Formats: sequence, structure tokens, C-alpha cells
Amino acid sequence: MPLINELKPQETIRGTYLCKFKQILKNKNGKDYCSVRLQDCTGNLDGKIWSLHSGISAFEVDDIVEVEGETLLYQENLQLNITKVTKLESGYDLKDFIPHTKKDVTKLQERLMQFIDEVENQHIKKLLEEIFYNDEMFENFSKHSAGKSVHHGYLSGLLEHTVTVTEIGVDLASKYDYVCKDYVIAGCLLHDIGKLKELTAFPKNDYSDEGQLLGHLMIGAEMIHDVARGIEDFPEEVERILKHILIAHHGEYEYGSPKRPKCMEAMIVHLADYTDSRLKMMEEMLESSHDELYVGYHKVLTRNIRKVSL
Repeated sequence: MPLINELKPQETIRGTYLCKFKQILKNKNGKDYCSVRLQDCTGNLDGKIWSLHSGISAFEVDDIVEVEGETLLYQENLQLNITKVTKLESGYDLKDFIPHTKKDVTKLQERLMQFIDEVENQHIKKLLEEIFYNDEMFENFSKHSAGKSVHHGYLSGLLEHTVTVTEIGVDLASKYDYVCKDYVIAGCLLHDIGKLKELTAFPKNDYSDEGQLLGHLMIGAEMIHDVARGIEDFPEEVERILKHILIAHHGEYEYGSPKRPKCMEAMIVHLADYTDSRLKMMEEMLESSHDELYVGYHKVLTRNIRKVSL
């Protein structure tokens, strides 16, 4: 399959891509044509279907389609004139069409399980096992994104982000007194668990109705409550502390936390999440840049990002 970032003008191609945008328009003569945006794991490509004939099968946004056509330059941008479209129902791997973690997913999964094994409090460990030892849930968790676009917004982004946050959190916990490592591990592993319901699965990766109305902090706290109630003699205080860590992990009211961290463990989880999310935002900007010294203004970080030569 030809990758989008390798395409050149005046090439006749046949490739399989994810449709991320589709709109029926009219040309100056009043005839219908279709504008689309295609995507694979390397980038996006705009395309036009000028003639809606029998070779153009029915397809919608978020469908995987096989297309044939010719590439050309239009206003200095590469474009595809599409002559044939076939919607695919099977026989493809989503990671070919969606940006995904560069890290080894199996190793990330193993590291997450190692963290659970390190937990000494049997009630906390049991809660983590009830959540992460569920095969269907763990499969979804391992593929999910950690965000729509801000950071880790790619396949297995949630898994990568969670493991990194837990590594940072455990390291911070080892440097201070009066810290319960078990709460830090559980808080880090669970801090974004609500994103499984806040965001829809790929290829859509958009906010669900539950996500729009409740958000992942509240959803995550509810998930902890539901699992804890199913475990015999689960201590109310343990549930309370874990829920506090989750609803406080954004740190400040203006960042969406209904409560600010009120214990060492909650503060550590907040700082670990803040550290990974902000550094990842910068890393993703640097990754998409070329040779320029200042790679652009980041709207969330509200600053220009500068590259430093190695």
C-alpha cells in the first residue's frame, strides 16, 4: 500500500486509507462532486471525486476504503483525483491508518502488570486486578487514545501515557516521606480510566455523550465506586482516597478539577500527569517540525516552542 507521506505528483496509485472527511459539493456548472480527506498512519491527503459513477461505491466518514486515482499538485499541495472507491469491511489493521505509539505495546502491557504486582495493600490490588485483568477492558485500554488531539491522541496513547505517568509517580514517591506507594501506583494507573467512556474508540476517537456531560474525572470515580462495591469488605476510606486522587488529578479548579490535591499521593499523581502531558505536547510539536529554530506557537502551553540542537 502506498503511504501518504511517500506520494509524489503525477503518480497513478491504488491504496487503502481511512476516510476522515466527506462532503458533496457542486461545481460551477451545478454538477455534484465529492471532496474527501484520506488518512493513514503517516498523514492526510485531500482528494476529489469529480464523477460519481458506478465505480464509486457507497462509503462514509470513518470507513476504510480502497481508492484508485492520480496524484497532482493543486496550489502547492498534493491532491488525489479519485476514479474508483471500494469500501472494505475486513482484512485490514487499524494501526495502518491511524497514528500509533512508537513504543512496544507488549512491553507497555507487561510494565503495567508489573506495577499491579508491586501493590502490597490487598484491597487496592484486588480493585486493580478486577479492572485490568478483564480481557475485554484491557484490550480496549491498550488500544485507546489518551485524548482527542492535545496529547497522546493516537492508538495505544492511553496505555503509553498511563505507564509513563506511573513511572514518574513511583519515582517521585520514592524521594519523599509520608507517601503511600500503593495509592500512588493505583492513582497513576487509574487516573485516566474514565477516558474509556469519555472518548469513543478508533477510528472515530471523539467525545461521547457521557464524555461531554460528565468528563473522565467523574466517570473514573464512578468506575472505582462500582468496582469497589463488588469487592467484599472493601474499605470505604480506600475508595474515598482513590476517588479523591482521580477527581483532583488536574490539580486546579481552572483545569477542571472539582477538588485540588489534599494528600501527598494526589499531589504526586497530579504532578506526574502534568509532567508527562506537557512534555508530550512539546515532543509532538518538535516531532512534526523541520529545520526551523522555533517550531510554532502551542495554544495549550501558550508559548512558542524552540528546538535545541543536540
